[in-house]
Amino acid sequence: MDKKIRLIAALGAAALAGAMLPSAYAQKSAAVQSIEEYRAMLADGNPAELFEAKGEDLWKQKRGPKNASLEQCDLGQGPGVVKGAFVTLPRYFADTNKVQDLESRLLTCMGTLQGLDTKAIIATPFGKGEKANMTALATWIAGESRDMAFNLPQSHSQEKIAYEVGKRLFFQRGGPHDFSCASCHGGDNWRIRLQDLPNLTKNPGDGIGFAAWPAYRVSDGQMWSMQHRLNDCYRQQRFPEPGYASDATIALATYLGVNSQGSKSIAPALKR
Repeated sequence: MDKKIRLIAALGAAALAGAMLPSAYAQKSAAVQSIEEYRAMLADGNPAELFEAKGEDLWKQKRGPKNASLEQCDLGQGPGVVKGAFVTLPRYFADTNKVQDLESRLLTCMGTLQGLDTKAIIATPFGKGEKANMTALATWIAGESRDMAFNLPQSHSQEKIAYEVGKRLFFQRGGPHDFSCASCHGGDNWRIRLQDLPNLTKNPGDGIGFAAWPAYRVSDGQMWSMQHRLNDCYRQQRFPEPGYASDATIALATYLGVNSQGSKSIAPALKR
């Protein structure tokens, strides 16, 4: 009850500040501060913990036509090693001869180890069926590397290519509004209404952006993975939505991840 009272007070303070302060700057500052307090109160019981628990169970559970778990899945640190893997992805994997992010790598493991139909998973809407399971797995795996610094490898030629392609995609303008990712995330201290827009071209901005996903979205009560977030960015730009775990999304994630070098992961985080 006390938590609810503080939450109402924080939101009331934001509304009062917007109505009474004469300076537009002061209005924004007071409102943003109140929203930060609101997020901090919610973080005391981040619902992401429920998805983490589900993800850990799915990792160990024998499933699929092969009745196998994912405990031998190699996320880049060796078969079955989860801790520290998240902060090195996307990276090149020799067995697929591809640069893969966390979700595309999990697809590989679910197909090879468990015999699940990866094409069917890709076609499933976000938040449904195996796609929901994928988000839970990604949430748990990310949580196992929380507070660890990002250190994506860039030694393989394909990793370097992925970074450069991701950079071009980030700045590529198009669509009915001539938008790009950089239109919202290419500068410092930018904001849409009361929403801060981190600068994803560098740290610390990218450490706040890329390093926060998967995250629980309070606005719709759902856990979002990085693939889901990138898909929605394209939707908001009025671009055709990219395919799940597509080369384009993996390249973008590589660009953002390398830009996050040295920043600590705060995933799974809490978002508006």
